[in-house]
Amino acid sequence: MTNIPEAEAHRLDAADPGYRARFHIPPAEGGRYPEVAYLAGNSLGLQPRATRDELLADLDAWRTLGVEGHLEAERPWLPYHELLTGPAARLVGARPEETVVMNSLTVNLHLLMVSFYRPSGARTRIVVEDTTFPSDSYAVRSQARFHGLDPDDTVVRLRPRPGEENLRTADVLDYLARDGDRVALVLLGGVNYLTGELMDIPAVTAAARAAGAVVGWDLAHAAGNVPLALHDWDVDFAAWCSYKYLNSGPGALGGVFIHSRHLGDRSLPRFEGWWSTDPATRFEMTPVCRPLPTADAWQVSNPPIFAMGPVRTSLELFDSVGMTALRERSVRLTGFLERLLDEVTADRPLTVVTPRDPDRRGCQLSVRIGRGSAADLTKRLRHEHGVIADAREPDIVRFAPVPLYSTYHDCWRVADALAATVAEEG
Repeated sequence: MTNIPEAEAHRLDAADPGYRARFHIPPAEGGRYPEVAYLAGNSLGLQPRATRDELLADLDAWRTLGVEGHLEAERPWLPYHELLTGPAARLVGARPEETVVMNSLTVNLHLLMVSFYRPSGARTRIVVEDTTFPSDSYAVRSQARFHGLDPDDTVVRLRPRPGEENLRTADVLDYLARDGDRVALVLLGGVNYLTGELMDIPAVTAAARAAGAVVGWDLAHAAGNVPLALHDWDVDFAAWCSYKYLNSGPGALGGVFIHSRHLGDRSLPRFEGWWSTDPATRFEMTPVCRPLPTADAWQVSNPPIFAMGPVRTSLELFDSVGMTALRERSVRLTGFLERLLDEVTADRPLTVVTPRDPDRRGCQLSVRIGRGSAADLTKRLRHEHGVIADAREPDIVRFAPVPLYSTYHDCWRVADALAATVAEEG
């Protein structure tokens, strides 16, 4: 049991309510509360209440219009993806022409690396963090093999210092200053999926570009979590998914950023398809693609409308609230959870591995457990206390108080459940 009373959490919720009413909150399977304390939005965000009706409206257009829905639907399908461009650009600090919503995250990373990973001579290396998400690791290793390179030699995995949990920005900069002339691509996670560490994106970007390398960012855990300014930070490219903090549903479409300085570069190799060409001449059916100097040129296929609808709904929600307000609430909410966890972990085999500095993290706090299995612990939290968190085996449990829908009381319930579930050290 925490020394912070439950009534304090309720008081904070009354003063700082967030936007929970706009979301469906799942019912609890265990514990004494009707709804779950959902702290797994870093894995899959909850469903906005507006999503169902707006998706059904798109389905109704297909039912009543058939093929004519491409031009005559309330939200015509032919230019549908353009409805997402402005909100997505604002979310990541980009210009509209630099942004497009398409495909899924790893597909987009591969399409981007076709253009931006161009090993030549001694400059072949791809730099990632050692705890990069496995899919990213598979992607960069396969890109190395595609270019006839040995991935074990080509992919450089930067590790934290011995005894530390998080990769220091200074160590990334030191590596680039020392060996940057051998680096073709730096591809790091903006927020590390395992520890929740927020990297210093502008500092790493500047160092990579000064070393002559291309720099891209996987923003799966950053988009919708922390404020971003990709254009001003001079990032070469970035990609993100929409099913975590962007609440667009399992397997939702991802987004892509390509800096404007690259958009008119005809020398960049790029895979092309039906949606890469200028829409004004698309139905002339000519055999040669005529791409516009925008990120749309990296599209390949006809966008899936029913997958785009939930992304559009979610992006409109972010537009209405704004990342500044969300980040401010995130810092308050995550700070409250940290206070609670400090009490619970003090005499239990539990250690918070996320940086304590709010400027070095998003809304995720990762806890390493000293006994047992992370998956077993999250099952007990769910079935005995109605708390949903996320396990990363063997020993990390991730708690993400998402500022859109999580509450201070959710955070209190996490601490209360951990205190009841994990025995004190004696």
